[in-house]
Amino acid sequence: MDWMFLRWMFTVAAAGCGAWLGHAAGQAIDLPRVGMLAGVVAGASLGMALDALQARRLLQWLRDAPARDAPRQSGLWGELGHRMERSLRVRDRDLLDERRRIEQFLSAIEASPNGVALLDRNGQLQWCNSTAADQLGLDPVGDLRQPITNLVRAPEFVAHLQGGDSTDAVPFSLPGRPGTLSVIVRPYGDGQHLLLTQDITERQRTDEMRRDFVANVSHEIRTPLTVLAGYIETMSQVQLTETERRRALSVMAEQTNRMRSLVDDLLSLAQIEGSPRPPTDRWVDVTSLMQRVERDARSLSSGRHTLAFDFGPGGAIAGNEAELMGALANLVTNALRYTPAGGRVGVRWLRRGNGSCALEVADTGPGIAAEHLPRLGERFYRVDSGRSRETGGTGLGLAIAKHAVRRHGGELEVESELGKGSVFRLVFPPARLR
Repeated sequence: MDWMFLRWMFTVAAAGCGAWLGHAAGQAIDLPRVGMLAGVVAGASLGMALDALQARRLLQWLRDAPARDAPRQSGLWGELGHRMERSLRVRDRDLLDERRRIEQFLSAIEASPNGVALLDRNGQLQWCNSTAADQLGLDPVGDLRQPITNLVRAPEFVAHLQGGDSTDAVPFSLPGRPGTLSVIVRPYGDGQHLLLTQDITERQRTDEMRRDFVANVSHEIRTPLTVLAGYIETMSQVQLTETERRRALSVMAEQTNRMRSLVDDLLSLAQIEGSPRPPTDRWVDVTSLMQRVERDARSLSSGRHTLAFDFGPGGAIAGNEAELMGALANLVTNALRYTPAGGRVGVRWLRRGNGSCALEVADTGPGIAAEHLPRLGERFYRVDSGRSRETGGTGLGLAIAKHAVRRHGGELEVESELGKGSVFRLVFPPARLR
């Protein structure tokens, strides 16, 4: 039955009851009509009072605690309470779903390796993820509602932010903080901006190494090619004596071998970088490895150095035999090249206190200044370019050794001091040892 009809029936019933009671009371004082009218007014007033009480209960529920159940009433106010309660439950469910979606979205942004910050139309910080806070030196809570240009004072950043919309990323460095950041600012909403940051320090370092690599390879190949081209042109245009011809052929063979060594080292480095990770179930006997390196070293030294090989406790390394052989051979070859005749080169296999082991190559050569040590192992990096070329080095030996030992989970350690020789160690973790 419709609530309007019920309400009308309740009002009519209340008025009728009031009229009947008023008529009975009016007869007692000989005023039946007056009593009936007063009864109608009283019944209608009672109905209105009960109706107002229900309305008051519903209004109190809306004011105080709409989260709890609405008062259970009949009629109009019961229907309104039921519908309001249902609407509020739907709203709360939608708000909860929306809050969850926002939390998931913010969690995804928080997990991003790039920095994300939201700026209002006045350039004030509204929100940022932890990456942006770390990269820009921000406090995600304390810096909210602060102008971003007061928080990040790099001139390139401020100029990019104030210069309007741009699709190009701008690199900049923060004063007192290492590394380089890239920033993009994109508009959205009502004058708001999305700020995206990325740490490009490693990318710039990689690009610089790639440029240096290409330049160095070009230079290393151009030099012997220039020599070869010059002798070929000379031999084709000038009649040489037998002595001059033999000397020219000797120089040409020397430059050819230099290019061959360079190509072999480049191929070795490319093979190491592109091969699968060394196996953990193939064991390379350290004593056998050192014996092979010792034979090659004595042949290369030809008695000009004092060589000492200490096979230590013996054992085996899990990994690729060719890579391990190449790494140790390059260290020994470098030591022999840079140690003057009469000097000493020692190779030993030793255990360390933390359970790791190391292949150590020590020499009594000229040593290396401290400022060069961090860059040792970079492709073509030479401490003394002129001396390196005199000794026939390609500048890739340490890079090969470094990549090989790292692929086996280890590290290349270097200790050196000018005038006191150098010590190079291939350190292997306990998990690779037996």
